[in-house]
Amino acid sequence: MNKYAILIIIGVLILGFGVFYRTFLLSDEAKPVTTGKIREVTIIAKKDEWRFVPEVIEAERGDKIVITAVNEDDYDHGIAIDAFGQSQRMPARSTIKMEFVVTQEGEFPFYCSVPCGEGEVDGKHRTHFDMIGKIEVRSMVSPTQ
Repeated sequence: MNKYAILIIIGVLILGFGVFYRTFLLSDEAKPVTTGKIREVTIIAKKDEWRFVPEVIEAERGDKIVITAVNEDDYDHGIAIDAFGQSQRMPARSTIKMEFVVTQEGEFPFYCSVPCGEGEVDGKHRTHFDMIGKIEVRSMVSPTQ
């Protein structure tokens, strides 16, 4: 049998199993949902402070998050949210936008993905590794229901 035919058959089997899994085996709690709500958030990389403001973003599972990320610094930063497949460079003194749907519950970090140095802020030593925040995603259904 032709090696390309074998590869095509394997690909079709993998896709078929994926459809079967999502249709019949995936629990309702694990299925992707969208609430239709859009949460617009502005995150600022504070000038010479090596931190994001705000450091905590709250959302419900299924919300669409629209982030406007502002870099006040004279050098580049980045913002990455691994759990939702997001990573963008924030050029010096610029603004970027990113959009995604929060598909799972829990706490998920966002962080600076571009090495950006270190310095003193209010007598404390801060570095690139201090630029961490989190997205808190809660269930659409309240615990009392």
